Amino acid sequence: MRLVMNEPVERMEGPYSRRWWALLVLCLSLLIIVMANTALTVAAPDMTQDLGLTSSDLQWVIDGYTVPYAALMLLLGAIGDKYSRRGALVLGLVVFGAGSVAGSLVDSGAGVIAARAVMGVGAAMIMPATLSLLAATFPRAERAKAIVLWTATAGIAIAAGPLVAGALLENHGWASTFLINVPVAALAIIGAFTLVPPSKAARHGRIDYVGGLLSVVWIGALVYMIIQGPHFGWDAKAVGAAVVAGVGLVAFVAWELRHPRPVLDVRRFLNRGFAGSNLAVALFFLAVFGAFYYLTQHLQFVLGYDPLDTGVRMLPLAGAVFVGSALTGFLTPRLGMKVTVTAGMAFGTVALALLTRVDAASGYGDLVAPLVILGVAIGLALSPCTDAIMGAFPESELGVGGAVNDTSLELGGSLGIALLGSVLASSYSSNLADAARGTGLPASALSTAQDSVGAGYAVAHGIADRAAHATTPQQGAQLGEAARRMTDAVGSAFSDAVAHTSLVGAAILAAGTVLVAVLLPRRAAR
Repeated sequence: MRLVMNEPVERMEGPYSRRWWALLVLCLSLLIIVMANTALTVAAPDMTQDLGLTSSDLQWVIDGYTVPYAALMLLLGAIGDKYSRRGALVLGLVVFGAGSVAGSLVDSGAGVIAARAVMGVGAAMIMPATLSLLAATFPRAERAKAIVLWTATAGIAIAAGPLVAGALLENHGWASTFLINVPVAALAIIGAFTLVPPSKAARHGRIDYVGGLLSVVWIGALVYMIIQGPHFGWDAKAVGAAVVAGVGLVAFVAWELRHPRPVLDVRRFLNRGFAGSNLAVALFFLAVFGAFYYLTQHLQFVLGYDPLDTGVRMLPLAGAVFVGSALTGFLTPRLGMKVTVTAGMAFGTVALALLTRVDAASGYGDLVAPLVILGVAIGLALSPCTDAIMGAFPESELGVGGAVNDTSLELGGSLGIALLGSVLASSYSSNLADAARGTGLPASALSTAQDSVGAGYAVAHGIADRAAHATTPQQGAQLGEAARRMTDAVGSAFSDAVAHTSLVGAAILAAGTVLVAVLLPRRAAR
């Protein structure tokens, strides 16, 4: 057995014999970059307390990873196509690991944000490289099956992140959720050299760096606007980012239409199947990431589960992803991607619709069915879309194809957290103002409680602490009753906000399902 695999697949007489082991390496690489975001949802409370993060700081700890990740994928995918896809994967893993080490060592919000940004740069190299190497390594007849496993890994990582982070936080601090990436990245690097064949485009002209840089500008500005506007208000920064995104997009399209070798041939979006697949990926992850954002909060704050218990209770989603993936592998060749993708999006809509029934009396049992249905939906919808997107690109542009798929995913996820997160925050604040009437809570304390569900419970606990140290039994009883009422008010306000936000998400996904069904052809072109 060779210590380093140096023979490209195209020079082999038949299919690469260890291609499924190579897929394991690619899936492992994918796993850690998806988990890097979902794990943070349960590590955030400890991080906030330890570093004294404001709500703005915490938002940018999460999204400092997303901006470079989304903005750089297209350019870095093209560079990987020309020079080395495996090289892009390995370099990305090195950068990602270095950012993880830095994130575990810093002791300030700014330091964590910077480390997360470095990790985002590494992820922007890794994500398109995994898909392009998959497409280059597997023969076309097996590619759909391999992509099913790739997308199943992405779905499982969404649920596994909180579980792994919760297990680590049982006995370690939040820094452990960064450090766990390092041995996994090291293992993936070793696997990349020993199991993944090198790959680059056989014929690739000069890279369209102008188009690539324009893509960085408009995608980066768009993601920044999506984060800044809904969460922090439409100030000069958000409006300026919107203008830059709009001008950058127009300039990018105009340049790409005139360039003889564009970094992305935008005419592909005139193809209904290609456009529909990208729209489906974006809309689906809008719903999935948005729902994941508020469900983990509901489990931790309202239902009172610790990080590990929260992760365990997200496992039905991961198991259902396997079921959905198995179904799509069986159904898509027989019924066509139009049927399976539309069915997946319809199931996702049903899952969100079921969450509209959540109220203050709801327990975990009320969340199981939506989680299972959402997991099946992920498995059904995503792999046919990814296969269609990758199939639209020639061998010389597989990295760009992977970047287009992953950019749609990341834009949808960012928009989901920003849009549904904004609806959630607004609904919770309004609900709490109504529910807290008659509690005698000072306006300043109510304003603090309206900031987030965590802040709301902190205010309630503060009242309870005052009750415990009251000077008279009568005062203690009054404060104790006020604390109980405040706790009930926060739980009721957030539960109602979850139901309202789910209704908005279901409406968006339902409209998207109809649009995608119209766009997608019954049978994908081969």
